[in-house]
Amino acid sequence: MDIVNQLVATGQFTVVKQPLGFIKILEWVFAIFAFSTCGSYSGMFKMSVECKNRTESDLSIEVEFEYPFRLHQVYFDAPTCKGGNPERLFLVGDYSSSAEFFVTIGVFSFLYSLAALAVYVFCLEKYRENNKGPQIDFGVTCVFTFMWLVSSAAWAKGLSDVKTATDPERVVTFISACEQEENRCREVHDPVVSGLNTSVVFGFLNLILWGGNLWFVFKETGWLAAFTHYPPPSQEKQPAPESFGQPGGYGQEGYGQQDPYAGSQGGYQPDHGQQGGGYEGGDYGQGYGQGGPTSFANQM
Repeated sequence: MDIVNQLVATGQFTVVKQPLGFIKILEWVFAIFAFSTCGSYSGMFKMSVECKNRTESDLSIEVEFEYPFRLHQVYFDAPTCKGGNPERLFLVGDYSSSAEFFVTIGVFSFLYSLAALAVYVFCLEKYRENNKGPQIDFGVTCVFTFMWLVSSAAWAKGLSDVKTATDPERVVTFISACEQEENRCREVHDPVVSGLNTSVVFGFLNLILWGGNLWFVFKETGWLAAFTHYPPPSQEKQPAPESFGQPGGYGQEGYGQQDPYAGSQGGYQPDHGQQGGGYEGGDYGQGYGQGGPTSFANQM
């Protein structure tokens, strides 16, 4: 009892109230229902063969089958309606692979959910150290999500085949005595497969739980910060100068005071007083060139 009290004292049971721990409890419970409803199943159906000679009839032929549904090993004895010993017939099909695969995934999911829940409660700080625990947990959760998808789909198909192979109306056709018109063959009782239908439902519910748990485990890995990390904001542009009404701007007071194009270097500075550079009447001909319009006037 002292060890139990110490574990309870050191445990962080508040994680059970969080989605990370609460979903693990649901996965643990639903995994139990999934593999137990399939692995513990046993069914039976009945047929009757009424021969022309009533003494040779068998009105209650019981055929029992169970997990793992190796139906080719299930047999029953039916009268031949011709006297002598009854004939032994076997069912058709082996569906153990899909059933055992489904149960195996359920058992391993049960064990992993229990182990992960124990780590959450008693080793949560170590689990979150360097994000190694959440990353491993996320990888395993991805694997189990995929395995539940495959196993549930495979078992759903296998269950459909099991229902067909154990249909009394179909099995009756295997009996040779039923080929004769004077004999009457019919089904008496169909197998109850509601438990197997429930196992398929729990399989897909486990798929939904494990798929939904991916998000909560992913948040613990620290990878979410890499996706939400935005680049630093770019350097803000310099605001446009408020030049209206300021000296050197475009206002009336400073229009002619500071002209960036009026410098001594690099600007265009027309000088109307220099020789050959102006547009006045006396200097126009000289500035235009010696061989230009002046020579033309002399020729005239």
